[in-house]
Parts: sequence; structure tokens; C-alpha cells
Amino acid sequence: MAKRKAFITGITGQDGSYLAELLLSKGYEVYGVIRRSSSFNTERLDPVYQDPHSADYKLRLVYGDLDDASSVNQILRAARPQEIYNLGAQSHVRVSFDIPEYTAQTVAMGTLRLLEGLRELGPSCRFYQASSSEMFGKVQQTPQTERTPFHPRSPYGAAKVFGHYTTMNFREAYGIHASSGILFNHEGPKRGLEFVTRKVTDGVARIKLGLLDKLMLGNRDAHRDWGFSGDYVRAMWLMLQQDQPDDYVVATGEAHSVQELVEVAFAHVGLDWQKHVGIDERFLRPAEVDHLIGDPAKAKKHLGWEPSVDFKGLVHMMVDADLARLKSGQLIA
Repeated sequence: MAKRKAFITGITGQDGSYLAELLLSKGYEVYGVIRRSSSFNTERLDPVYQDPHSADYKLRLVYGDLDDASSVNQILRAARPQEIYNLGAQSHVRVSFDIPEYTAQTVAMGTLRLLEGLRELGPSCRFYQASSSEMFGKVQQTPQTERTPFHPRSPYGAAKVFGHYTTMNFREAYGIHASSGILFNHEGPKRGLEFVTRKVTDGVARIKLGLLDKLMLGNRDAHRDWGFSGDYVRAMWLMLQQDQPDDYVVATGEAHSVQELVEVAFAHVGLDWQKHVGIDERFLRPAEVDHLIGDPAKAKKHLGWEPSVDFKGLVHMMVDADLARLKSGQLIA
């Protein structure tokens, strides 16, 4: 029996690497698109990266860009995957205010280019769209469900709304098996240092080891529904195994403030956060999203999905991983 093939955009990111690990463990042949640059940024894939000349090589990294429809189409025609996971994006909300056009090109138009390429593959190919809780923005109801109206508060959130509705449109217009996961914040040791969770856990580890004295943050009052990325990629895969496509909120159903994140992280290493945390207004957003909390009831009922890591366990996992990394002498992640 031929191996199932999957195509992942954003494979070098946190979610892409966790998803690649999951699919490879299930026997998939995985194609991942990476952008051509001066550095080969595949560190997150090291646990599953094999010799490309070996007979059992199942992970194939190919050059392409969501800004370039011809490269996307060429890869899709060559790989002919049964499943496409669109995770590629400029995904930092604060940065999207600085580079809104680029954010829209990758997040919004990149989704459209992929869906147009998918139409050539035919109905046997299934599509996953990485939607985001940032689409809710200035929330209209709490908790947020699949039916909560969108009110994005950033260029990133607005671009995600376009991608979400475009996926829905292609599903209804062309009969494509296309599902969107409205994922709330999901983190892990592979999270980039530019995101607040990892900034906190890396900062705590550095302070504990005497490498840093002060951790500067923005808004500590913002509340988010934080889960573990490894759990959330499992929900992505489950969506594409269903008979019918649909949209699902993926969340823990609990919200915690950045302040709680700080307190749990510092307490884990026996430090008083008040001695080491300051405010830097440069990290504040022009328009803030104050409170996000998702209702995952539909995903639990129809996908049989449950998160396996709670908030405190997630923070402890990330602090421990950063401590281990820094103790090994790896100062940059």
C-alpha cells in the first residue's frame, strides 16, 4: 500500500515541526515547503530529519514561497499529496502592525494561492487551514465558539479572517474537503523567542542561571487560552480524517493572564518575579485583544480531541526546556 503524502507550509515553525513528527510517526511521506534564505532554518526538525539519500527517507524539504503561486503549484503537481496543511504565515501579531502588507500577502493571499493550486489536484486531496483566535479580536461573546462573530484587531487577525472565509468559500463552491481549525494560543519548547510565553520562560531560565537580571514585558493584563502545540497539531490531523469537512475551535477552555504566566514561571525556579520584571511600552500593541477563551466542545464531541497538558504543566515544560538548553551552552534558540 502506497504511503499517504502530506504537504505542510510553515514546516520549520513550531506547529509545522510538531505536525511533521506526528505524520511521520503515522507512516506518512511528508513534503515541507521552505523559503530560500541565507540560513537553513530547520533546527526544529532535527528530531525527524534523516539522511535524504537513505531508503526510508520520508521527509522532503522543497524550496517555495506562498508569495509565488508558480512555485506552490509546481510543488503540488510533483508531490500530489492527499493532505495539505497550510501553517505558513507571518504569525507575530505585534509585528503585523509594522509589516501589514507582507502579512496580508502570506496569510491571506497565500491561502488563496494554495486553494487555487489544490483545485487542480481534484477532490481526493484534503485541506487544513490554520485559522486563529485573533480573528475574534474585540470579542462579541465569551467563551468564543465557531459561531462567534469576528472583529479582528490587527492586520494579522484581518488576514486570517480572509483566509478563513476563502477556505469556507472553496469548500462550498467546489466541494473541496477543506477544514479550518480556529486555534487559540498554543505553545511549547519550540515556540519562537519573539512570543510572550517563550520570552518569559527563556527570561526566567536566564535569570535563574545568572545570565540576565531584568525581564521587560508589555501588557501583563491580557488573558489568553494557552495550550500545548503538540496537542493542537493532533486536532489538525483529526479534522482531515473526518468524512465531512468543518470548522472547529481548538482550545483548553481556560484563560490565564500574562501576569499568571509570569508568576507560575518564576515560582517554578524559586524566584520572586517582582524583583526581575519591568514594563517596556515598545511591546504594547496599537490595539489590544484583552480576553480570549475558546469553547472546544465541538472538537471534543466530533473529533474525540482532548488536551493532554494543562497550563501549569505547559509553563513548567517550557521553563525546564530553556534551562536545559542554556545549561548545555546553547544561548540562542
